[in-house]
This record gives sequence, structure tokens and C-alpha cells, in this order.
Amino acid sequence: MPDEVRYERIGAAAVLTIDRPERRNAVDGPTAEALKSGYESFEADDEARVLVLTGGGDVAFCAGADLKAIDTLSTRIPDRAGPLGFTRLTPSKPTLAAISGWCLAGGLELALWCDLRIAAEGSQLGFPERRWGVPLIDGGTQRLPRIVGLGRGLDLILTGRIVASDEALAMGLVTEVVPAGRHLERALEMAEGLASFPQQTMLADRRAAIEGFGLPLDAGLALEAQSGLETLAVAQQGAARFAGGEGRGGSGAGV
Repeated sequence: MPDEVRYERIGAAAVLTIDRPERRNAVDGPTAEALKSGYESFEADDEARVLVLTGGGDVAFCAGADLKAIDTLSTRIPDRAGPLGFTRLTPSKPTLAAISGWCLAGGLELALWCDLRIAAEGSQLGFPERRWGVPLIDGGTQRLPRIVGLGRGLDLILTGRIVASDEALAMGLVTEVVPAGRHLERALEMAEGLASFPQQTMLADRRAAIEGFGLPLDAGLALEAQSGLETLAVAQQGAARFAGGEGRGGSGAGV
């Protein structure tokens, strides 16, 4: 894996960092291949329970595809994994984006690929490639409306306007806004919290939510019911712990 993409384990998290500050962490062909390799390492590591995706430095999370090296990405457009590495794949474990600064174009699509998004104050998010006729091909047209709703999604997709972190939080585009410089620290805190929960049921609930989205309600409920049956033993153990006095008053809830 080239130095421009780093994969490292920090506690229960795998941290995947795009480190091309001179290009605002924009992604060219080799970077995309390295991101895919990092994703595959995460999926293969049973001890890595959460993936944290971030950008090196505080200036940018990712400015999208490197338009000065667009030729290096052209052959990746039909790739089943996605042009920017893994954006057409669905991970089996939780993912978080730790955002600081510019989160634009394909960079926003990478952030939308994640389950949760932590943004530092002052971050800027949007699809300004609208100005140049560059299409969204890394999941943005599908994931953004699912996250913020069709109306707000079309606002950003059609106009290409850039929103600040406070507006992004208000519309549900980001999960949490933290003081500048604390985005990765908070993402790692959340990763440890997610890793501390009983994994079988958390992963089953996550899978049911993702796979059930867009299904008719009865089909989604059937998917959830099947998931409940598969995790019944774990649920019974957890209920017994609660009955024994653990977790009263909401203790231990949230991350």
C-alpha cells in the first residue's frame, strides 16, 4: 500500500487515511486501488470491528477524484467495487467518516458510504463538480437521499451548493459536529463504544436496516423477524443480565 494511503489498527478500529494533502486528499487511480486494499484488509480482520475513514491533516477529508489525474481513474468507472476504491461494496461491519475541512464531490460520496459521519466545526460538504458536468458515480445519487430525504438530497445534487457543518448537522447529513481537530479522536471513541456492544445482534440489526431499506414494509418486517430468530440466544443472555440489575436507568446506552 503506497504512503498516500495508510491502514493502521487503533484499538478495535481500523483507520484508513487518505494522505495526499498537496491534492487536498483527492483520489487518483493508485489511491483508489490502495483504498480498496485497505477495505479488504478491514473485512479480513475479525479483530477490527469498526472502520474509520479519514483524511490526513485538517484541511480536507477528501476533495473527490483528482481531476488532474482523471486518466488514471477512467478504467475504474465500470469496476464492481467502485471508481474510488470500494464505493459499490457494502461492508459487513460499521464504518465511520472522520471529517475535517473540505468534503467534496467523490469525497462526500466516500463519507456517505459510511454509516456515521463525525465532522469538525468549519467543515464544508457538497457536490461542486456540478459546475463542470462531472457526474456522481460513487453512490451519491443513491445514498444522499436515503440519508437526508429526497428533497434535501436533490437540493445538494442539483445545485452543487456547499453546506457548512452546522447546516449539515441540521439536515442529518452528519451525525455529530465536534470542535476543530477532534474529529478523529471522537470517531475512535465511537468505534470503541460500538465494539463494546454484543456484536452478533448489533451486526444483525445493522444488516436488517440496510437490506430492508426500500423493501415493502411486510418484507422488511419479515427480514427483521428472521434476524431476531437468529440472535435469540444472545438476546436471552442480555435480558438475563438486565434482569440481574445491569444497565438500569439507561446506564451504558449510547457511545
